[in-house]
Amino acid sequence: MTDWNAYRADMQKNVKTLAKLTPNTLSGLQTLETPLPETKHLDAKTRELIALAVAVTTRCDGCIAVHSAAAKKVGASKEEIAEALGVAVALNAGAALVYSSRVMAAFESVAD
Repeated sequence: MTDWNAYRADMQKNVKTLAKLTPNTLSGLQTLETPLPETKHLDAKTRELIALAVAVTTRCDGCIAVHSAAAKKVGASKEEIAEALGVAVALNAGAALVYSSRVMAAFESVAD
């Protein structure tokens, strides 16, 4: 199993190194992550639950480490997280079915 606290600390150290080497990369990401005034309809907990579901669908351990800590900080419960992750699982299965149909179509498009 992953030691998530150590992973999170190590990742943050490596991100700081990357930020020194390519400051525009981190600046661009921070711009994307900064809540805009239009985000006043979702509270912080809802945003973190969405972030965790997206982290699962994109298979991003760094996102899981950061947003699990943020979710706990804003008061998300295990039950709320489990429900959000259930949505991610359902969508991943649905996406696999849709992309499976794309494979079939691509295979059929190949001339004999």
